[in-house]
Amino acid sequence: MQLKQIVTEPDPYAPYLLSQGIQAGNLVFVSGQAGYGDDGKIVEGDFLTQGRRAFKNLERALKSGGLRLSDIAKVTIFVTDMQKFDDVVTLRREFFSAPYPADSIVEVNALYTPQAMIEIEAIAVANA
Repeated sequence: MQLKQIVTEPDPYAPYLLSQGIQAGNLVFVSGQAGYGDDGKIVEGDFLTQGRRAFKNLERALKSGGLRLSDIAKVTIFVTDMQKFDDVVTLRREFFSAPYPADSIVEVNALYTPQAMIEIEAIAVANA
């Protein structure tokens, strides 16, 4: 099976030798998307501001692979504060619709930069 790289423009992950996503067969694995702007820096604002940007970045990565948010089968959402769980539900309500993807929400000590409060990775199905 041949792997196909998913690339976005701009691609703030390129310097770190990461792919935005990889398609393997009909599965697409999207790397963790945080609330960063086009300059690669975390957007200013609260948890929901970062979360909305993270979901938009996830949507952009999927679109680069010819997919939509509705093609996601599984997400893992990493947060630095589980007290933001209700905000995560708010974000899920804004960006997903039934049937909702399977989900794991995990509290972590830190993400790749101290400013990041949320990161989302996903597995989507092409031609679903």
